[in-house]
Amino acid sequence: MLIYTPKITSRLRFIFELIFDDILGLDFNITDDLEEFIQFNDAKISYCQEQVYDEPFFYATTLLFENEIKEQEVSVFECEGAKCFFSTNQSSTFPFDPFAASFYLVTRYEEYLPQIRDQYDRFFAKEGIAFKNGFLDKPIVNIWAQMLKKRLLESYTDLKFADRPYKFIPTIDVDYTFAFLEKGVMRTLGSYAKSIMDLDFNDLKERTKVLLHKKQDPYDTFDYLLELHQKYELDPVYFFLVADYDVNDKNISIHSRKFRNIIKSMADYVKVGIHPSFASNYQHHKLQKELNRLSTIIKRDVTTSRQHFLKITFPDTYRRLMDLDIIEDYSLGYATDPGFRASICTPFYYYDLDIEGKTNLKLFPFCLMDATLKYYMNVRPNEAVDHFKPLIEEVKKVNGTFITIWHNDALSEHKVWSGWKCVYEELLKAAA
Repeated sequence: MLIYTPKITSRLRFIFELIFDDILGLDFNITDDLEEFIQFNDAKISYCQEQVYDEPFFYATTLLFENEIKEQEVSVFECEGAKCFFSTNQSSTFPFDPFAASFYLVTRYEEYLPQIRDQYDRFFAKEGIAFKNGFLDKPIVNIWAQMLKKRLLESYTDLKFADRPYKFIPTIDVDYTFAFLEKGVMRTLGSYAKSIMDLDFNDLKERTKVLLHKKQDPYDTFDYLLELHQKYELDPVYFFLVADYDVNDKNISIHSRKFRNIIKSMADYVKVGIHPSFASNYQHHKLQKELNRLSTIIKRDVTTSRQHFLKITFPDTYRRLMDLDIIEDYSLGYATDPGFRASICTPFYYYDLDIEGKTNLKLFPFCLMDATLKYYMNVRPNEAVDHFKPLIEEVKKVNGTFITIWHNDALSEHKVWSGWKCVYEELLKAAA
């Protein structure tokens, strides 16, 4: 298919590649030569402000032809049952500009603008256009792409779209490898003292049994996770926190042989990435140190990451990752709310609005996390399925990629996680 536009910009090329190539699997070329477009006798569309002849015409708003970041006038309405914005004129195929709107959402344009941030200096989900307008639970960019495909096939029945099958990628964050083991003398004594003060005799008993090696540490769920993922023929990704101990980074010491052995063992079976510490957001040298630690343990380069606390600041976070040769990141989502932060369920390359260019950092957006359900939404285990099944169905409908975050301790049946072990297998059954 040939696309005519009066000016080919990096923004325009990026979003056309994402929609037509990555999501729809349609071969296309772009031209700004009007004569070439007129003489072309196969499938073609125009993206401009006036229809050329009788081709499918998409009215172009100004966003993809700009080279600055500024407040955009966003007024949301409905088209064919889907929320949309950036309205167009009546002669356009759609009453909105799906290309500009998609670009606005996937680049996280609104996160480059002045904003209110939470206690961890993160963008508030409730401040985003998707939450405010009730489509955070919809991969709306993929939905628009399917609407576009339908319209194109109405005009060109012979168009060939490559198969883009639905995928499921479970991911595991390891913030706390053990509940009781390898904590060191001072932390262990402090925990004993707290249990005594709280009259928590069950904790005292269980901690003592684990430390005497009469019981397995409850957070050591790694063998179970391996068996479960193999049962459903899944390829998970694990992210290990290997930071120095800090107020927001409380995993065990990297000098622990048990900890290193678990990382080595898991790396033999699954893909392993870095979980950059919360402290590394402010002390940037720490990230290089943590990457070196993990690379040394697994004896290969680490090129995959997910931010601890899901802390992202645009564009700084992603630039730091790219400077250290990270090529895949799984941080794009919200801690507080399930749904699609970038309104898409297809992995895509990060576009840096400050430098106006597509980068080589591939983003894998997730839409569901165990801690979101448990801590932010106060969902009970028997209610969890009602929250994750609709998200799975939304992704399946558009042949997207469903990505989840779970934690090894969430399968422990320990204290607050009692009853949640079976939830994860229910999730795998539904999503696999």
